[in-house]
Amino acid sequence: MVFSRLKQFARCTLSYPVRRVKRIWTYFAAGIEVMNCEVKHALHCAVLVAWIVCFAYFCGVFTEPAEGTVPESPVASYGLVWTICLYLLRFTALLVLPQCLCNLCGLMMFNAFREKVQLKAAPLLSPFVCFRVVTKGNFPLLVKENIDANMKTCFEAGMENFIFEVVTDKAINLPPNPRVREVVVPTAYRTKSGAKFKARALQYCLEDDVNILQPTDWIVHLDEETLLTTNAICGILNFCEDGKHQFGQGVITYANGDIVNWLTTLSDSFRVADDMGKLRFQFKLFHKPLFGWKGSYVVTQVEAERDVSYDHGMEGSIAEDCFFSMVAMKHGYTFDFIEGEMHEKSPFTMWDFLQQRKRWLQGILLTVHSSKIAVVHKALLALSLYAWATMPLTSLQVFLCPLFPLPRCLPFDFLLSFVGALNLYMYIFGVVKSFSHKYRNSFLRLGMYLAGALMTIPFNILIENAAVLIFKLYNHDKYKHDLMHLVLCELSFSLTMISNE
Repeated sequence: MVFSRLKQFARCTLSYPVRRVKRIWTYFAAGIEVMNCEVKHALHCAVLVAWIVCFAYFCGVFTEPAEGTVPESPVASYGLVWTICLYLLRFTALLVLPQCLCNLCGLMMFNAFREKVQLKAAPLLSPFVCFRVVTKGNFPLLVKENIDANMKTCFEAGMENFIFEVVTDKAINLPPNPRVREVVVPTAYRTKSGAKFKARALQYCLEDDVNILQPTDWIVHLDEETLLTTNAICGILNFCEDGKHQFGQGVITYANGDIVNWLTTLSDSFRVADDMGKLRFQFKLFHKPLFGWKGSYVVTQVEAERDVSYDHGMEGSIAEDCFFSMVAMKHGYTFDFIEGEMHEKSPFTMWDFLQQRKRWLQGILLTVHSSKIAVVHKALLALSLYAWATMPLTSLQVFLCPLFPLPRCLPFDFLLSFVGALNLYMYIFGVVKSFSHKYRNSFLRLGMYLAGALMTIPFNILIENAAVLIFKLYNHDKYKHDLMHLVLCELSFSLTMISNE
């Protein structure tokens, strides 16, 4: 017995320094990880500033042109009309400047390299969260697999107070589960304003006889292909527990898992950088959706969502997410950025990619031109839209500037080069963030991904231009027809209400 006690004492005595060294090493490793995040961010900021300056230099902003290459009087050389057109094209390229400035501030002010989101409170004490997935019901197996995967992630994060709600046009017959609710939108259901598509389904969930959530509960809106991560769940719980803001959104990446289409995935790397820049900046600093927001990874408080609603007619049915954010801002609600990323897939085909961009363009156009939203709330969104809509014209400057040079104006020329440099950098930054899990400890892979992103930039520019041209050429008559149909429906609805009264 004495021998066993001596043996136990010796084991404890010898293991204590080992445990202590292990604990010290753990703290040191954590410190190194934090330091690396700060170093990465500082390096990223330095590279970004250097890239903007170098790009301006190589574009000839800081040097005088060779004698005789630039006419002293553009009007005398090109004529008055053509000179005005050239200057208008230059000014049109600066419509995107506010968006670029917000992206610059967001990328430099906030560290995008912290990989771990720490919970601020115990998950057991967190508010009730409903993960709402809206689907047409065409891919029931995909929905079931993602629900199972996301539920597993919730349990791994320690969540207890949650439910998954699948809102579908067609019944997909999910297996019975106390944490899963399937809501089938009746074909006869019609909102008061005649909202269509996803907005109609979302509004159906808010009806008194359908909604089962309390006003203080929270809703996390997901697409059918969206996959949660532990970091995203921790960020959502921190946001809900904080309770200072009614709406929130975080970053979505598109390069996780098996990549179906490399072209569309690399092109979507720009969207990742846009989330880390503009989206984060507008929510962290102003707490307003100055440029709108996405339709997935949307976190809302039930009471606020029901107050804003998705029932905004046809004009709020194409880009229901953007229209919703503008109305919420008009009502005085505030927004915040949520740490942690979710995963989605880019469109599988280039045609789907093109149709997606065209649909966004049409929906944002309806939002910007809506009389229900004041100009003060949609001014920056309108500038972004018009910059996108005039992209075919501004793209022509790549060919027109060398052919028809104009007299130098240092501030103006620098701003033009700044817009180009920042947009190019955002593709690179988006790849670094999207593919970080694929190139760890391999600079060769990182270089290959960056080269791929650079090669897809012309493709993305062509697709964006094609989306604008197709919308203008083929959808113009349909767009006018839809607006006329909307006006007639709303007029008929108003007359019916008056006659009933």
